Amino acid sequence: MFLYEKKLEYPVNIRKKDLKMAKYLMAQYGGPDGELAASLRYMNQRYSMPDDKGRALLTDIACEELNHIEIIAAMIHQLTDGASIDELEKAGLGGHFVQHDHGLFLTDANGVPWMASYIETTGDYIADIESDMAAEQRARATYEHLMDLTNDKDLLGPLSFLRQREIVHYQRFKELRNYYLEKKI
Repeated sequence: MFLYEKKLEYPVNIRKKDLKMAKYLMAQYGGPDGELAASLRYMNQRYSMPDDKGRALLTDIACEELNHIEIIAAMIHQLTDGASIDELEKAGLGGHFVQHDHGLFLTDANGVPWMASYIETTGDYIADIESDMAAEQRARATYEHLMDLTNDKDLLGPLSFLRQREIVHYQRFKELRNYYLEKKI
């Protein structure tokens, strides 16, 4: 059972429309290294962990990734709020508008729909944890790329927060992997 606090982990208050940035942010919404893929990967892998310590960590991080989806969704929504059809077309979002209007849909920055194949699992808990560490590094790099594409402080704040959380998740997975290797579970 989870308790849901009805507020974002990091506040999002974007004041300037930026449709290109909204399109870029889709990488972290529905992309292979995005927040949804991470959340479902970790929630699924938790069942292969050999003890409660591993299951608890993967569950905690999976739930936090769900909140990161909310942050990304809020950012995309605020960046596109009130955009005209012409503005959406100029930003390369005409196809998105045709199918989804201004609604969010799980795609990457290139419009490729989210796929279940993004959820990696081997059943080997060490291999999965190392894959998770790599996934967190790819997400960190993506956030850094996104930060390089803007100088808007309203965007840089949440992007920096999300980037930092990827670093923390990497560290926690590394600690768990080392714990298992030392205990030879």
